[in-house]
Amino acid sequence: MNVKQYLDSTYLKTAAQANLSENENTEVVINCIQEAIDNDFKLIMIRPDKVVLAKKMIQKANSKVTIGTVIDFPLGNGTLEDKLVEAKQAIENGADDLDYVVDYEAFKRGEVDAVKEQVVQGTKLGLAHNKIVKWIIEVAALDNHQIVQLTTLIKNVVIANFSEKEYDKVFVKSSTGFYKTPEGVPNGATVPTIKLMLENSFPLPVKAAGGVRTYEEAVEMIQLGVKRIGTSAAKAIANGEISNSDY
Repeated sequence: MNVKQYLDSTYLKTAAQANLSENENTEVVINCIQEAIDNDFKLIMIRPDKVVLAKKMIQKANSKVTIGTVIDFPLGNGTLEDKLVEAKQAIENGADDLDYVVDYEAFKRGEVDAVKEQVVQGTKLGLAHNKIVKWIIEVAALDNHQIVQLTTLIKNVVIANFSEKEYDKVFVKSSTGFYKTPEGVPNGATVPTIKLMLENSFPLPVKAAGGVRTYEEAVEMIQLGVKRIGTSAAKAIANGEISNSDY
């Protein structure tokens, strides 16, 4: 199976998180963008401040690789206005995909109307500019019941507010890759959590992010029904190698 068109090659570490200087971290980003171009991956997923750089490199290479970035990342607890301001800037800078972190803690507190409004307004902004929109629910922060509930909420909001032809442009996404879990507990996509998402997201597509590190795991996720895989090991996966990356 050619998995490349499912792969969102991902690098979201700040210089501080990577323990690098700003210049060194930018070099890592440049290498990731070039790797995505060279390997014809679906998308390069980077921080908002690197979108302009990616746009220039991809245009210069005359490549079809698309650009994704994250909004209100990684906690998702900014205001709706914060989310929209950040998303507008990403659109202006040339991003193709907007991966919002939904305020999952607000959801857990029962603030359902506020979460619904985020999903409506964030999705409306993205679709109005012909962008792909993804909502990260952070499965490692939720129990199974909450995964079902939050996935269903996003699905129902999209069905109620947008047209059928737009459903395939709004994803439910598993993880940021930055959630801190107890030692040994996965913080990304797992087969059980992805199954729960798929069972409750239809007709919206699902993106499995984090935790997919081998070609076999990628194929398994695709066969389950995911349409995108977010990984920092895209090249290793595409080449059938095993990666020790942390996302």
